[in-house]
Amino acid sequence: MQASLALALDPHVFSLVLKSCAAIHRPQLGTAIHAHITKSSFLSNPFVACALVDMYGKCVSILPARQLFDEIPQRNVVVWNAMISLYTHSNRVPDALKLLEVMDIAPNVSTYNSIIAGLAGSDDGSFKGIAFYRQMREMGLKPTVVTLLALLPACVGVVALNLIKEIHSYAVRNDIDSHPQLSSGLVEAYGRCGCLLNAHNVFWDMKERDVVAWSSIISAYALHGKARNALEIFQQMELAKVQPDGITFLGVLKACSHAGLADEALDYFARMRTDYGMEASSDHYSCLVDVLSRAGRLYEAYQVIREMPVKVTAKAWGALLGACRIYGELELAEIAGKALSEIEPDNPANYVLLAKIYASQGRHEEAERMRSEMKERGVQAAPGSSWVTYQD
Repeated sequence: MQASLALALDPHVFSLVLKSCAAIHRPQLGTAIHAHITKSSFLSNPFVACALVDMYGKCVSILPARQLFDEIPQRNVVVWNAMISLYTHSNRVPDALKLLEVMDIAPNVSTYNSIIAGLAGSDDGSFKGIAFYRQMREMGLKPTVVTLLALLPACVGVVALNLIKEIHSYAVRNDIDSHPQLSSGLVEAYGRCGCLLNAHNVFWDMKERDVVAWSSIISAYALHGKARNALEIFQQMELAKVQPDGITFLGVLKACSHAGLADEALDYFARMRTDYGMEASSDHYSCLVDVLSRAGRLYEAYQVIREMPVKVTAKAWGALLGACRIYGELELAEIAGKALSEIEPDNPANYVLLAKIYASQGRHEEAERMRSEMKERGVQAAPGSSWVTYQD
């Protein structure tokens, strides 16, 4: 088009080619196009401006994107949303909220979608995310599938079962309950918030079940200690010719862990590679260590840790240490405790647990030494607390 004098380069062309630059990460080309846009006086076009902000944020950094945003003469809601979305995707939710406060134009559903998703993915942001959803509804804005998908993790974060049911009802009334990603999200949300029956019903009402849906229902049953049900569903998944992924096997291994099915866990762990060609991650190894540890096979669990081809996490050592207390295994407890003190030296639970193991063995001097070490490092055990959500 550039070589042809007969074809004009209009704003629509520039916005599309900038989206392509962002998609395949071509910052130099995007910058060159920016220069062309400036010469052509198209920067005042809000769609071109939006595409430029998005390109800089995804291909360069947030700083030049914000500088460009501040220089745009006419900013419609699409341009504001582009900058807010960049902040939330970069885990800079406070900056996104500050920008929302100074918007000189009414926010729309996309604005709230970005804010809710950002808050739901941040520490202690679930209540705020739900509050923004309520605010959006009060403004008369109609939630979309994207809104509901952003809201579900916030509901899970605070176990807001009533709101999950509200989302489900809204989806049914507006004929979007058949959306596969939303259905899978509802299965996971119901399962994690203690409503296994609803998770079961949503799953079996789905017309098409992808790997996410199957993994969600397996994890739901595993979470509720229904190991045999979870493993039966995994078999049905295989019969349905749906290829499991790493998350599926995490659910399977957790199901084995809750039921103490150590041999089954070893078999499924081996099948990941032999049947499906998948390499186990740190999380898979941690689950396997947990299964063996709970079953009292502590030295097998320790052998798994020693032979792990991936980084040993605190989860694996923590599972072993916890089991050592149950089974009174002091030698391995000391090894696990030492490893944990190096991985997470500020976690009080590791010191307290090892001190209890020493005390249970009558070795009170070592127990006191652990408490002294906590004081020397300035590590304090958090006081116990609880909260209750009352639901109608």
